[in-house]
Amino acid sequence: MGKQRIEEVFQDKLAAGQKLFVPYIMAGDGGLDILEERLLFLEECGASAVELGIPFSDPVADGPTIQDAGIRALRNGTTLTSVFETLEGFRNKLSMPIIFMAYLNPIYKYGIEKFAADCEKAGVDGLIIPDLPLEEEALVVDYLQEKSIALIRLAALTSPEERLREIAKRTEGFLYAVSVTGTTGARAAHQANVINYLRDLKEITDVPVLAGFGVSNPEQGRELGSACDGVIVGSKIVELLYQDKIDEVKRLIRESIYNTSISSSGTR
Repeated sequence: MGKQRIEEVFQDKLAAGQKLFVPYIMAGDGGLDILEERLLFLEECGASAVELGIPFSDPVADGPTIQDAGIRALRNGTTLTSVFETLEGFRNKLSMPIIFMAYLNPIYKYGIEKFAADCEKAGVDGLIIPDLPLEEEALVVDYLQEKSIALIRLAALTSPEERLREIAKRTEGFLYAVSVTGTTGARAAHQANVINYLRDLKEITDVPVLAGFGVSNPEQGRELGSACDGVIVGSKIVELLYQDKIDEVKRLIRESIYNTSISSSGTR
């Protein structure tokens, strides 16, 4: 279903009064044989979608936790081909959207047209390419649009207003609002201007706005979520799954989705 699945699932959850929660996991961390179990578990916990990382040897946007997960996945022999094949085998068991987070180099080497076709075949609904600037999007846009794969753009705190408006206009599925300056990783707190930044993004786009990078607990999830439509959590989810702290994953998702008024009345 591609882009349409993201739009429908997100609209339904928001209409039900929930905030969106998108956990990130690294494909192949712990072996691809556990991918089905992990995705089913995250859906049961209430995840709105899952951002599925494709391991790469030079992940410029990733902090230490996700870098380590990528190294483990590469050591397990994880490749784009094996991720596609594994996902295709059980995709029909999941109703939530699956969004790939992949750097441009592996996609380019795989073959962009073949990559888009295999995304469609495996039931991938959206794509985030953190090292692909707007000026170079022509490399992939037509192939993704042909297969109805959403190209989700990232907005940065440091971008000027004109560029943010262009990013907000082009993004599909949702707008990924990077809520820190720097790489991924849990943070104790966010900058004071983040709430206003998220509210400003909400004003310039019709798609949901999700805050990502640096969320490490439900309180941060609710705080940021009070200013936008929800959060994306990567490093903390990766860390908890690696440590087999399943109950803490459940709590993080559940308490970030609900009780948003607790945070907003006081102050993602």
